[in-house]
Amino acid sequence: MENQPANSGEKLWRKLPTGAERDALRRAPDLAAEARLTAALSRLAEVPVATNFTARVLAAVDLETKQAARTARRNWHWRLFLPRVAGAMAVLLLVGLSLQHYAAGLHRQEMAKSLVMVASAKTLPSVDALENLDTIERISQSGHADGELLAALQ
Repeated sequence: MENQPANSGEKLWRKLPTGAERDALRRAPDLAAEARLTAALSRLAEVPVATNFTARVLAAVDLETKQAARTARRNWHWRLFLPRVAGAMAVLLLVGLSLQHYAAGLHRQEMAKSLVMVASAKTLPSVDALENLDTIERISQSGHADGELLAALQ
C-alpha cells in the first residue's frame, strides 16, 4: 500500500504536473515554486545510496537528540540549584561569623572578670609562713566566728 499525498504541494514532490495541474499552478504562486523545484530536482542524476542509509541517518538523529537532552538536563540542574546553594552558603557563613563574634565577646567578658578577681584578691602569705603548718591551718579556717566555741568560753 503506497502513501497517498496529503496536499497538492506534496503531489508535486512525487511527480511532474500534468497540463490541467499547470493551469492551477499559475493561479497559486507557492505551488508554482514547488513545481519549479520538483522539475529542477528531477533533472539531477540519480546517486546510488548505501542500503543502510536510512538506518544510519536515523541513528545519527537519535544520537544528536540524546546528546541535546543530556546537555539540557545537566545545564538545567546547575542553573536551578546554584543560586540556592550560593544563598545557603552565604547565610551559613553569616551565622558562623556571628557566632564566632559572640563567643569572642563572652571570652573577653570572662577574661575581664578573672582580671578583676585577681586584682582584688588579698596578698598571699610569704613562703616562710607557708612552711609553718599552724599558719597554714589558720589560713584555711573560715573568717566567721564559731558560735559553739563562743558559748563554751562564756
